[in-house]
Amino acid sequence: MKFSEQWLRSWVNPQVSRDELVARLSMVGLEVDSVTPAAGVFSGVVVGEVLSTEQHPDADKLRVCQVSNGRESFQVVCGAPNVRPGLKIPFAMIGAELPGDFKIKKAKLRGVESNGMLCSASELQISDDNSGLMELAGDAPVGEDIRIYLGLDDASIELGLTPNRGDCLSLAGLAREVGAIYAVPVSPVVTAPVAASHDEVRPVEVLAPKACPRYLGRVIRNVDLSRPTPLWMVERLRRSDIRSIDAAVDITNYVMLELGQPMHAFDLAEISGGIRVRMAEEGEKLVLLDGQEVSLRSDTLVIADHQRALAIAGVMGGEHSGVSDKTRDLFLESAFFDTIAIAGKARSYGLHTDSSHRFERGVDSQLARTAMERATALLLEIVGGEAGPIVEAVSESDLPKVAPITLRAERISQMLGMDMEAAEVERLLSALGLGVNAQGAGLWQVSVPSHRFDISLEVDLIEELGRLYGYNRLPVRYPQARLAPKTRAEARAELPALRRLLVARGYQEAITYSFIDPKLFALFTPGVEPLQLANPISADMAAMRSSLWPGLVKALQHNLNRQQSRVRLFESGLRFVGQLPGLKQEAMLAGVISGGRLPEGWAHGRENVDFYDLKADVEALLGYAGAPESFSFVPGEHPALHPGQTARVEREGRLVGFIGAIHPELAKTLDLEQPVFLFELVLAEIAEGRMPAFSELSRFPEVRRDLAILVDRDVAAEAVLETIRSSAGEWLTELRLFDVYHGKGIDPHRKSLAVGLTWQHPSRTLNDDEVSSTTQNILASLEERFNATLRK
Repeated sequence: MKFSEQWLRSWVNPQVSRDELVARLSMVGLEVDSVTPAAGVFSGVVVGEVLSTEQHPDADKLRVCQVSNGRESFQVVCGAPNVRPGLKIPFAMIGAELPGDFKIKKAKLRGVESNGMLCSASELQISDDNSGLMELAGDAPVGEDIRIYLGLDDASIELGLTPNRGDCLSLAGLAREVGAIYAVPVSPVVTAPVAASHDEVRPVEVLAPKACPRYLGRVIRNVDLSRPTPLWMVERLRRSDIRSIDAAVDITNYVMLELGQPMHAFDLAEISGGIRVRMAEEGEKLVLLDGQEVSLRSDTLVIADHQRALAIAGVMGGEHSGVSDKTRDLFLESAFFDTIAIAGKARSYGLHTDSSHRFERGVDSQLARTAMERATALLLEIVGGEAGPIVEAVSESDLPKVAPITLRAERISQMLGMDMEAAEVERLLSALGLGVNAQGAGLWQVSVPSHRFDISLEVDLIEELGRLYGYNRLPVRYPQARLAPKTRAEARAELPALRRLLVARGYQEAITYSFIDPKLFALFTPGVEPLQLANPISADMAAMRSSLWPGLVKALQHNLNRQQSRVRLFESGLRFVGQLPGLKQEAMLAGVISGGRLPEGWAHGRENVDFYDLKADVEALLGYAGAPESFSFVPGEHPALHPGQTARVEREGRLVGFIGAIHPELAKTLDLEQPVFLFELVLAEIAEGRMPAFSELSRFPEVRRDLAILVDRDVAAEAVLETIRSSAGEWLTELRLFDVYHGKGIDPHRKSLAVGLTWQHPSRTLNDDEVSSTTQNILASLEERFNATLRK
């Protein structure tokens, strides 16, 4: 909502500065987005009148003008295309200062003396129009300071209103607020009924009363739309960011800004029969005022005559029934449309209008007749004409109703943290137009007026009290509670700690949406039906994710497309598996890496990451809680991962997650040109660990044996290590796989696994016979299970 400060002060004028007014409006919830001066800083510009013009003797596009300032005339050279005798314009005389520190001096233009300057609106920073001189009204007083004549010591104030405050989308609503804030009287405009001077009417039928409970129409004959809109109205509209079009349209826009009631004027000659307010027929065509042809849907409310649709109700009128310079008779419309019926309709047709903006947020259901009378009076005053009687169709049962609200003093004290005097409660609420009826000590019955459709509960009333009293004046009290310390599970790795671990390993945290493109969902989990959103933000955010990978890969793509070749990202969040009502929500931790193993530098090579870089990061996560031996990596399959580079992460046989390289076909589809590796783990599984326990250090020496074992190439190293552990006895303290080899000197179907075994007894030194015996047991077990042999 944008409005002129001077216009507001004509309704209510608290004795405070502009800065204080702006600050107070923001403090009561009507946030001020901007304050823009009505014009630039200039002086010495008066209303001038062009007395005569002559062609410049030495320039085709210049004219030599005689210009009067009311006392004397001056010769001025001007190149504006619209300069002509009798025109009244802003005249910057010698010594005037224009915006940009431009001072007017006596000058010669192509050899002809010029004593001043005739100004356009853009040169005075009144508007962006630089097509010619700014033309003033014919009755403008010659010689008067242009700042005084146009009231340019003004500012346009723009509010960023919340959707519930549709009542403040008008000067009447804002004046009511300012009056309540400062406890000053409000002077509303006079809206006396206009007596009918003829009997012509057009019948009105409302065929959709729930969507349009009230509709008023009036015939106004013999208007003269060649008459210009008064300058004061044009200026108020301009400062409210509305362009002047013609008197009829300007008046309906003016009443909308003034009272908050959107209106529309039809060309009566274009209406066949009467008015019908109905739902559109599916596929019905309508050419709008902006020239766009739309195909209407059956859920769209329209204003129609007996042959065709004339307008989308509450949004925009049709081109063929719009007012033009040939219009002689008007049909003036003022209606109340249900918020739900209008909500989203403008956007669904690619539109957004001042009318739809207001009806979507709520319009006073009792305002239509007052607005009709105000618009009629302005029309008769400005363009003449004869008004007929008002025709009204109303469905009282479908109009909004609000039951009285009980307000309790103890509830006010509880929510605001202070006791408020009864007189103050009644004064503040009454100033907003609410009816306050005391029911006893600390109890009121409050009736809500039709313009405050956002108030329906006791807490709404208390919010109004706190808002007007001043949030900055409310007492500050800190909450007090007897809090017992929360027991912390020491054997658990909390998510913040896991995050810090990944950050320490070079990752950055990403946060992506829980809803993704259904096409992307299908790429990562083909054959699975996603949970679809009933009302998605957009088509590419319509499915709930069943994995964190789609969002992370999109984030990876975003970085790669911006020359970030080394990327390490992780995310924690929920995945959604299944359908309602059996939907499973599970907290997950996932990551993606791609690009160089290390940042570019002189001390190392430029190798890219591989599967084992990611596996090392995952192992760090699995071991953080203190139970790394309970996890294992098992060859697996996943539709989004490379068949030969995929592992299931298991914990004592339970699936914990997956790790692997992205599938080549998926990488090709997503235009990923460098290797990408992913992991995803169930957070609850990796967070549970075990408490570390002290064991006494042995004072006796360790014994180590290294074995190179030949096994078939399809035997997993983990299975070999597990067999060794089970056969190595209780004094084995460390088992390490330190080499894997296949190639020259070995059967091509076999591989060599080199392992180091370390034993240490807590109370004595182990002898060679004991270690050798244990080693033989290990080799026997390996031979029995894997047909393993000792490499010679």
